[in-house]
Amino acid sequence: MSHDIAQNVFRFRISPRWGDLDAMNHVNNATYLRYLEEARIQWLNALGTDWFDDSRGPVLASATVNYRLPIEYPSDIVIELFATRIGTSSLTIGHRMIDSTSDALYCDGQVVVVWVDRKTGKPETLPDGIRTAAERIASPG
Repeated sequence: MSHDIAQNVFRFRISPRWGDLDAMNHVNNATYLRYLEEARIQWLNALGTDWFDDSRGPVLASATVNYRLPIEYPSDIVIELFATRIGTSSLTIGHRMIDSTSDALYCDGQVVVVWVDRKTGKPETLPDGIRTAAERIASPG
């Protein structure tokens, strides 16, 4: 696993494990969501800023995954994340999952993450560090 930020995109590499395969001998569709979650967590951890604490943190409000191609084993995958909307308390993160050598598109879509008060569940203002980091990976225009 590795990552980098370049050209308004956070890139994260991951290789499927044998246990990620389903009966059709390719990565199970639900595992795509786990890979995308791992990429988001790696992005947040790489920020060098607090993105959650005892009082507030992010929750997934929506997820869209457009499955384009099955991922076969073995593979080397690159997940690209980019901010498509930065709101007051929410962040829409677009994603693409591609093959590292052929650039074949496995999936694309987006998630909406909302920062909430952990006690009340009500939306909280995005932390300044998250807003700044999201602006670095904002998709142009």
